[in-house]
Amino acid sequence: MLPSLVSRRVALKSASAGFGYFAFSALATEAAAKEAKALGAPNPLAPKAPMFPARAKRVIFLCMRGGPTHVDTFDYKPALEKDAGKSVSGNGTLGDRIKGNLLASPFKFVRSGKSGLPISEVFPELAKHADDLCLLNSLHTDVPNHPQSFLMLHTGEFRFTRPSLGAWVLYGLGSENQNLPGFVTISPPGDLGGAQNYGNAFLPAAYQATRLGEQGGNIADAKIGNLTPSAGADAQRKQIDLIQAMNRDLLDRGGADPAVEGVIGSYELGFRMQKALPDVLDISKENAKTLELYGITGKVGGNAAKPNNKPAAGGGGGTDNFGRQCLMARRLVEAGVRFVELGHGNWDTHGGLSTRVPQLAGQIDKPIAGLLTDLKQRGLLQDTLVVWGGEFGRTPTGQGNDGRNHNSAGFSMWVAGGGVKGGIRYGETDEHGGKAVVDKMHQHDVHATMLHLLGLDHQKLTYRYGGRDYSLTDIHGRVAKEIMA
Repeated sequence: MLPSLVSRRVALKSASAGFGYFAFSALATEAAAKEAKALGAPNPLAPKAPMFPARAKRVIFLCMRGGPTHVDTFDYKPALEKDAGKSVSGNGTLGDRIKGNLLASPFKFVRSGKSGLPISEVFPELAKHADDLCLLNSLHTDVPNHPQSFLMLHTGEFRFTRPSLGAWVLYGLGSENQNLPGFVTISPPGDLGGAQNYGNAFLPAAYQATRLGEQGGNIADAKIGNLTPSAGADAQRKQIDLIQAMNRDLLDRGGADPAVEGVIGSYELGFRMQKALPDVLDISKENAKTLELYGITGKVGGNAAKPNNKPAAGGGGGTDNFGRQCLMARRLVEAGVRFVELGHGNWDTHGGLSTRVPQLAGQIDKPIAGLLTDLKQRGLLQDTLVVWGGEFGRTPTGQGNDGRNHNSAGFSMWVAGGGVKGGIRYGETDEHGGKAVVDKMHQHDVHATMLHLLGLDHQKLTYRYGGRDYSLTDIHGRVAKEIMA
């Protein structure tokens, strides 16, 4: 068989299988950079300077699937308690979902920190970090349905397939570690748009995320496909060298071919990731004190954290799974990964509000507090932007006696670190928490603000595709400079 035909078959097989999904999440390592230089092609994951001085270098996005209820967590509304039981007729939008009888929060809000930030009692550990938090209390989005709003949160668009937020960040800044993926998503949901939420769409494949686990699974058992070599490292290296030689022969014979060039790069990154990524994700290297800080109660290698028998607020408990995610996130960003997303759910509390919310909060409260503590003591919080939130919020009116419906007209997120002012509330919903009314922030505004903190102009971070320039925020987006330190 002619070498060029062998190469073509190898390249095409590589593009469809290769080292598995993870191998196509990036195109750069030291070896890949040399390949790119030899081919006269740029290295897409090479670190890039921001467009202007950046406050943040990296992002950890704590994504709460299902629409967390803001009036029971971070948006304190005394009038909702005072007017509980009163009937409201709707606000004329969103199919009049905000109608019926007002339902008071079953939880008390506690003035926390020196700033006196009001935080629900379901987050006692996170409340200790009140002076680091900026509560965004005036969020709104377009559609009160999970699939559309979840895609809007992640891509800025739900009508068409668009690159994800993490992909845009990686495209704009590149990666600080050429042996690791620049964008990692841990425990993402399989529905609500699935891979679109962490995909590259029309951006080069180098910018999509490497996925670890899936929502609802045990992260301790999660694996990245094909990360363990089927043969020894020396044999693997020889095998790759042979394949790469055939692929380069194909390029020599046929000229520049982005698909084949991408395969060459993905194989090299895959080989280096087989050594570097397992080491970064191995939390057994952490001591028992750190494991306990994150609420990791199960056995981790030779270290077992001291069991915490005290139940979380409301009897939630179950901090081990999300604690592992948070610790992995710290290890990943510390190693140079640009964007890490953690998934948690399901916050879709149409019923069982009084028991479900404390359970959900109990699973993440200690882990997130541990993450903030760890980042701060390592000097990482000041330039790591931590973002918490979901696709929308819940109605101030009840759905039955113990639930709330979807609400895209007003909800909350919070941010910390990365040059953001701590201990403040930005924006307001109306007196009952139904609709954003002061300093309103659309999800486009959140994206624009995040990019700005990273030193990227959301209007200038564009990619030419199909005859036009695309951006994450399109023609929308306002930077909330008021929240910046």
